[in-house]
Amino acid sequence: MVSILPGQKDLKRYKISKILLVLVLCLSTSSLNSQFLKDSTSLNLIKEGIDNVYNFQFDKADKVSEELGKLYPGQPVVYLFKGMVTYWENYPLITTSSARASFEEYMRKCIELSDKNKNSSAEVEILLVNLCARGLLLLYYTDNYLSLDVFPLATSTYQYIRRSFDFTAYYSDFYFFTGVYNYYREAYPEAYPIYKPLALLFPKGSKVKGLEELQIVSKNSIILKAEAFSFLSAIFLTFENNFQQATYFSKSLHTLYPDNPEYLGAYIKNLLLIKRYDEAEMEMLSSNTSQSNSFFRAQMLIFNGILQEKKYHDIKKAQQFYSKGIDDITIFGSYGNEYAAYAYFGLSRISEINGNKDYKKMYRKLALQLADFKKVDFD
Repeated sequence: MVSILPGQKDLKRYKISKILLVLVLCLSTSSLNSQFLKDSTSLNLIKEGIDNVYNFQFDKADKVSEELGKLYPGQPVVYLFKGMVTYWENYPLITTSSARASFEEYMRKCIELSDKNKNSSAEVEILLVNLCARGLLLLYYTDNYLSLDVFPLATSTYQYIRRSFDFTAYYSDFYFFTGVYNYYREAYPEAYPIYKPLALLFPKGSKVKGLEELQIVSKNSIILKAEAFSFLSAIFLTFENNFQQATYFSKSLHTLYPDNPEYLGAYIKNLLLIKRYDEAEMEMLSSNTSQSNSFFRAQMLIFNGILQEKKYHDIKKAQQFYSKGIDDITIFGSYGNEYAAYAYFGLSRISEINGNKDYKKMYRKLALQLADFKKVDFD
């Protein structure tokens, strides 16, 4: 099923969304036989902790992690939550990060404990926690092109994915899963015809139904609102090419979690795409870039380049911002490709203004090599 899902950036969001959704289900479903699931104290802690992680309030998330560890020492879900905090606090987590070792240790410990208890009375809870840890660890490996680590973990994970299909009827919350599947089952092979033969191996979906299901989650779910808004924004930005609608959902996401720089960056990007330059500039000025991570600061350099080019028509400053942004974003590898592409598109436009056709072609070629969705070019 993963093979017919979206491109690298959207696939990343899909996997993260699945991890968080499953974590919530592990701790919020009352129909299963597990003391942990019935404990309102731990449930409230998890809800609070997830909000803290989304809003980049990691000091508070660490306190939640400590409390969970005291309540349920040695439980796999404790290590999963610690791994989530580590992953997002150091986002984007690359191979040279000092947090890599602790993140992998948390995930491996969670998987080990889950494997030992897979036949317990709380089989479903253990299965879901296990898949969460495996999914997040696979996400890290694939994002960093660690193929030697991906293959053995993916192979051993297949049996757990097959088993998970036996429990889908337990959860009304699976509107999120079904929405993602229904939409991408049809949208992805349409956008990339090479995958049509592979798509035929899977049941048909419905783009209309998928969007309806995701919007149900965005309106009615407390915990999964962020994931639904994030997916809806990405879908309308990329596959639907409806930048106005994408802006609505990214704004909703930013309003929910104003301290999350990733969500702010998505909102600013959409504002720039629909040429609401004054609003984009206000958001950029109000953001505390000095307190943000270097990945977000590099994004802001590129967005400043777009602003200088499009609003102020100062191509010299725009060129400086684009060049600096590319230099600063490249250290993040594949995580920075999308933003580097925006800068190269800008440099191509500037080269055309300057009458340099060779550079125009060169920069545009670089942009197209990096961009997953070629129409998001700010032209």
